[in-house]
Amino acid sequence: MSKLKIETGSSPAEERFSITVTEKGPFLVYGRPPLAEQFIMPNEQNESWYFQEGRRFSTEAEPTALCRCGASKRKPYCDGSHETAAWDPRLTAPDESLLDKAETVEGGTLTMTDNPKYCVFARFCHPGGDAWTLTERSADPEARQLAIREASMCPGGRLTAWDRKTGSPYEFRFAPSLGLIEDVTIGSSGGLWIRGGIPLRREDGHTYEIRNRVVACRCGQSANKPYCDGTHAAIKWRDNLEGEPVGETLPEEVY
Repeated sequence: MSKLKIETGSSPAEERFSITVTEKGPFLVYGRPPLAEQFIMPNEQNESWYFQEGRRFSTEAEPTALCRCGASKRKPYCDGSHETAAWDPRLTAPDESLLDKAETVEGGTLTMTDNPKYCVFARFCHPGGDAWTLTERSADPEARQLAIREASMCPGGRLTAWDRKTGSPYEFRFAPSLGLIEDVTIGSSGGLWIRGGIPLRREDGHTYEIRNRVVACRCGQSANKPYCDGTHAAIKWRDNLEGEPVGETLPEEVY
């Protein structure tokens, strides 16, 4: 059996938490983690700036079956539509660590790693110039702070900011939890935001690299399953959950 991969800066959740990606059907969620809509909220320039919680959903069923084909009439739950839906359930993502093929941006006080394959088109990397330029300018305290924030807000983990002096990554400290991403600005629903080191595994028991933040595909159309690749934005996929951003916002403190 291959050694379990754990991304640097991430910690595995308690043993009771896990998600199994069935080969031709839903996600099976174990451990009853909290599940709620997470709305991407804009700043005054209409750029992605923070997440705000919306409607909450139960995960009391053990396991809770969540739709991954995009066609269920009971979203976020599975209703068996995967058996007749036009989708490709194959899990095509390579067995690799997030940093295996990541690009590196060097700055004055920060390094940023970037693996574009895991972009979920949340656009938190855009304000203030962009995360890449801000990293290059990180000798400036304000640029450094914003670069850290933007990289750490990336829900799929494409971007990570690292302190050049200590070599340590910056991460929000998430409790094990799940988010149903809603992107009102572009009129699309997004993937399943898996936070706090919840293991994601295949039916045969193979566990993907454990990460503090990762987004799995819910629209059924990603070319990098089980991960989201932003296709939902191109096809304007909607889950029609009818919630509103009225709950808590994502913590502002990173480290």
